[in-house]
Formats: sequence, C-alpha cells, structure tokens
Amino acid sequence: MEEEREEPLLELGSRTKGGGDDDINKGGFRTLPFILGAEGLEKMATFGLSPNMTLYLMGNYHMGMTTASNVLFLWSSATNFMPIIWAIIADSFLGQFYAIGFGTIICFLGSILLWSTTVIPNAKPPPCDESSTHCCSPTFPQFVFLCSSLGLISIGAGGIRSSCLAFGANQLRTANFRKTSCVKDCYFTWYYASTTFSILVALTCIVYIQDNMGWGVGFAVPALLLLLAVFVFLSASLWYIKPKSKTNLVTDFVKVAVASCRNRHFKLSDMTDVVYHHKNGSSDIPPSQKLRFLNKACMVNDRQHDTTANGFATNSWNLCTVDQVEELKSLLRVIPIWSSGMIMYVNVCQASFTVLQAASMNRKLSSFEFPAASFSALTVISAIIWIILYDRVFLPLASTVRGRPVRISAKTRMGFGIFLSFIAMLVTAAVESIRRTVDAANMSALWLVPQYSLTGFAEALNAIAQNEFYFSELPRSMWSIAATLNGIGLALANLVASFILNCVDMVSKEGGHESWISNDIDKGHYDYYYLVLAGLSMANMVYFLVCSSSYGPLKGERNLAEEEDEF
Repeated sequence: MEEEREEPLLELGSRTKGGGDDDINKGGFRTLPFILGAEGLEKMATFGLSPNMTLYLMGNYHMGMTTASNVLFLWSSATNFMPIIWAIIADSFLGQFYAIGFGTIICFLGSILLWSTTVIPNAKPPPCDESSTHCCSPTFPQFVFLCSSLGLISIGAGGIRSSCLAFGANQLRTANFRKTSCVKDCYFTWYYASTTFSILVALTCIVYIQDNMGWGVGFAVPALLLLLAVFVFLSASLWYIKPKSKTNLVTDFVKVAVASCRNRHFKLSDMTDVVYHHKNGSSDIPPSQKLRFLNKACMVNDRQHDTTANGFATNSWNLCTVDQVEELKSLLRVIPIWSSGMIMYVNVCQASFTVLQAASMNRKLSSFEFPAASFSALTVISAIIWIILYDRVFLPLASTVRGRPVRISAKTRMGFGIFLSFIAMLVTAAVESIRRTVDAANMSALWLVPQYSLTGFAEALNAIAQNEFYFSELPRSMWSIAATLNGIGLALANLVASFILNCVDMVSKEGGHESWISNDIDKGHYDYYYLVLAGLSMANMVYFLVCSSSYGPLKGERNLAEEEDEF
C-alpha cells in the first residue's frame, strides 16, 4: 500500500510543495474559523428548529401526536443519513469544498420555505373553528410543501456535515496532521466544542425566541443564520486547500468484493513469491493479513494476462490494487466498534421523554420559568465542561506530573463513554421512580441535572474519541466518510430506538394493562422503560470490550507508546 509522505510543519506565509493550488499560501489554522463557523451556524439553525417543531405541527397543521412524531422522526433520520450520501459524492466526484458550499445554499433555501409557512396563509390549514372545535387537516399540497422545506434542510445539512470535519483536517495536512498528536487532539476537541456551543445557543436563545416572539420571528432567525453561514464559508474561498476527488470509492468497494468472489479459487499463501497488483508509483508492500479473503482481489495469477504493459489491470473487476483492498478492509474493520457507539446513541435519542419529565415538574427559578425543551441544553453544557476540563486541566496536569506528554487512547475514552451512558440510564430510571411517588408539580426540575450531565459527559467522551478513531484508522481518501460515521450511527440509533419503543409499548400493554409508555406520564412506567435501556447499555459495554480486544492496537499506537503514557 502506498505510504504517505511526511510533510514539514507549515507556518502561515510559507509555501507547500507540489503544483497547482499548493504553490501558493493556503490552508493552515487561519481557515478553521470559517469552516467551523459555517457548520456551527448550520447546527445553530437546524437544532433551533427541532425542539418546538412538535408544537408547531400540532398547533398550526393540526396534526395528531402520532402523525407529528412520525414526520419529525423521518426528518431526524433523513438529516442524519444524508451526510453519508454527500460523503460519497464529495469523495468520489464533487469534492469537499463544493459539498459544503452547495449544502449551505440548499439548507438556506429550505429554511426560507419553512419560514414562508408562517407568513403565507395558504401554506398551512386555516385556524381551528373555536365554536365547533373543528380543525382542518393539511391538504396534500400543503403537506408536500412542508415536507419539501424539511427535506431541503436535511439535504443541505448533509452536505455541510459530511465534509466540514474532513475539510478542516485537510487544511492542516501540511502541518503533519496525522503524525502530530497534539494538533490532532486539539482540532477534534475544539471542533466538537464549537458545534456543541452552537447547539447550546439553539436550545436556549432560539427556543426562547420562538416561545416569546412567535413562529414568524422564531423561524426567520435560523434562516438568517444559514444565510450568514453561506457568506462566512465562501468568504475564505481563496485560502482553502481544495483536494480534488480522483476515485469513486463506492465503485472501488464493489470491485474489490466482486474480484474477491471471482478469484475465490486462488490459494492464499504467506510465501514471498506471491505477486500483488500495486498502483503505479507505490511501494510493493503486500496487503495486511486481516480479512485475508479480500487479498484474492489483488493477487496476480498471470501477469501477461491480468495486466497491461503499463502495469494497469486488464479488467479492474477481476484485479484490484492493494490500496483498494486495504481501503475496504479499513472500513469493514471499524464497523464493529462503530456499532457499539451507535447503540450508545439509542440513549441519546430519548430526549422527548425527558422533556415530558421536565414539563411535569417545577421549572421556576424565582419568577422565571424555564422552557421544558431548554433542559436539553444541560447535556450540551456538560459536554463543553468536560471538553474544557479534559483538554485544559487534566491533560496538562497529568503531563506535568509524569514529566512527558500524556493522553488517553481513543478506544479507552469510547469505553468510558459507554459506561457513563449506562450509569445515566440508571440515574434517569431512579429519578423517574421518585417523581412518580411524590407531587411532581412541586418537585424541582433540578433533579434532572445529574442525568443530563452524565449523558453530556458520555456523549463528549465517546463522540470525540470516535472521530479520532475513524480519522486515524481510515486512509485520507476516505476522510469524508469518516466524518459521517457518527451521524450515520445516530440515524440508525433513531430506528433502533423506535423499534425498542414499539416493542416495549406492545408487550407492556398486553392483557389490557396501561402501557409503560403511556401518553400520560403519570400513568405509565417510564422508569421501567429506562431500566430496559440500562440493560441494553450493559450488554453494549460487554460487546464493546470484545470488539476492542479483537481489533487490536491502533495505527501508530506502538510508536506513540515510546513517547507518551497510554491509559
């Protein structure tokens, strides 16, 4: 497999080696505020729309709770799934810069359509007739118009989220990004901090504007934020390093699978006389021994028949390069650990139930009453606190005590995140059990702080570590896909959470009993439901430990151990 050449640290004002765009001053830390700012504004806008959207659909479109929940569930799933589509397009055809640029514009157009439903009378059903309590359902064109606006927001957000993390990393590639641990750790940490801060603003300020200034102003603010995101990102266009897409990764993956099956009769051997097909100009490093069956895709059986005089494969569906094989292997190898993070996100998807808890409790502080949806901001605040303490307190202090740089490996942090998620579900179940036995209206909502804080710590630990893990283990050509794996896990977690919810609801109400997940939170048993999630989290911890042990050491971990302490 072709080895990546190490490049010297690039200071602002110096020149990179190579041709084209790399011949002028580009990239570096100066570009990051524009890239992270664009994604931060997008998250501020989209996360500001979602918390109160149920109330908007029920009050203005006269939807029932089930219909409104289904619309929002599909919207959330689409928003989290679209980045993988954009990642494939960005890595294979369009490029990361254009993916982000088009994404911000499309997302802005979607927000304008959504805002127009608040000011155009015919865009939504007429108000209910108070005398007869009759409410008209939305017509088909009105429903299509609403879904089109939500769909454009999902499509645009996918373009931004698929490439911002990878595009920012590419701005640091001349700074020896993959080899310099401190640069890598700081970049991922502050990327996550900037996005969580944006979500915090969305869950507090934008939600408050919607509650107190109406839907027209409340939906206009996210549209203005997305317009600002367009200008922020494009304003630094001349400074960006813009990697060009050269290969179709999806096609390459399919080719490797097909070639492996077609060459299944080949016998694998550890002998050095086995010839493998390499890309022209790459070193003759044989493929790894992991997932050895795929090595048959790059084995040369007859050089004269399988390759041309220039060294290219006669039929790329019968013979692939070692690089192509290793790229597919790297993706397949991270899937088990990725799935453990996806299962942890099932707990994160339970926000609607904790909002019901908050709504039934005393949320007043002096004369001010906090919106129930804003309590989700506690999770974001906890994540930010953890990031600051870990990056600015724990690591410097530990390094000073040990006399050398100290870091906690990505897999270890993922494991701690899963463990804290398990504890969070136990605490949530305990608080709900207490709430059911007392007068909830007089019970302070501050009882919810521990469960929100634990969830925030767990998500910060696991999400940052996952990003570092993917970017370290996957080749540079797959960085956009690496940046979307977290989002894809969240999208699938919504589906898994829905499946678990339906199963618990169906089983618990058998025999005419009240469902654990009743519309009336006081009649249901949400504490039992949280215990089910805690049991799933415990099983997930065991699963992660097995996957982590089977995966083995990370790339470069043995070299890092000589310089740093691993916990």
